[in-house]
Amino acid sequence: GRDNIASQVKDIFSKTQDVVDVDWLVEDDQKEFQFDVDKEKAMLAGVSTQQVAHTLNMALRGHNVSELYGENEHQQVGINLRLKEEERYGLNNLKKVNILTHTGQLVPLGDIVDVHQKFKAKSIYRKNQKRVVYVIADVAGDLESPVYGILAISDQLKDVKVPEGYTFSEEFTQQPFMEDNYSLKWDGEWQITYEVFRDLGTAFAVVLLVIYMLIIGWFQNFKVPFVMMISIPLSLVGILVGHWMLGAFFTATSMIGLIALAGIMVRNAILLIDFINLRLAEGIPLKEAVIEAGAVRTTPILLTAGTVVIGAVVILFDPIFQGLAISLMGGSIASTFLTLII
Repeated sequence: GRDNIASQVKDIFSKTQDVVDVDWLVEDDQKEFQFDVDKEKAMLAGVSTQQVAHTLNMALRGHNVSELYGENEHQQVGINLRLKEEERYGLNNLKKVNILTHTGQLVPLGDIVDVHQKFKAKSIYRKNQKRVVYVIADVAGDLESPVYGILAISDQLKDVKVPEGYTFSEEFTQQPFMEDNYSLKWDGEWQITYEVFRDLGTAFAVVLLVIYMLIIGWFQNFKVPFVMMISIPLSLVGILVGHWMLGAFFTATSMIGLIALAGIMVRNAILLIDFINLRLAEGIPLKEAVIEAGAVRTTPILLTAGTVVIGAVVILFDPIFQGLAISLMGGSIASTFLTLII
């Protein structure tokens, strides 16, 4: 059933390159002994069930019977009564433990109890009220992102054998609603990565919408914002090239840098187009106005980009904020020059 499928998935994890520290949260069978008090024998011997439980507990776990006070000691030392370590192991040793009856006689535990061997109940794991078996692993090597491990494993999941009449599916973003079939849900670092980029993507979309509405409100034109906002995808070119050149992953901080650049790069486009509109209002031909705008506004645009790049150098080698620095630097350089050219 569920454990068998989890075992197959665990084997696939173990055989996949760069997937390490594979384990699963399934307990092995553990034997335990259950002591059932024979009430008739116990009553004849003058021993209660509570006495049996107390004696066993004291023999195995110990019982604090008193405190030892030293003359020069500030703290007392507890006196714990229990069997020796070698006497606590083995069923026969426990059966020889004597219990004091009401009449003052000693009765061996084995005379009044029946011992049954069984397997200890295993822990049941649930997530969102659904039973699960956790198979855990880590990713090592040059590609430490869980995405690469998932891609390598997904191709092998088709070999997982399930009971007849059932199917096996793969879930990436959420648990299945029903439990009528078997499924594998990718979780852990992948789930965190997905949620972070989903939220940042939503924030980026909101930023683009707000920028678009603000430009419409200022220029009173629905087409001009598209011309101005073309610098945003141009910055993405520099961001991707920058990450590739430095061998860095595109992280959440990289996405934050892209969002921050959206406003900076649109500002450069606004400087150019606003200057062009002013020259057109003065009756200057479009071609001449564009050339003049490029000549006049190039310096402030380059200064803005240079300021961003210099400021980002400080955090370029930080392990957490490196992605932010690469996005700001690469995006600013690429978008600035491509905006002036295009």
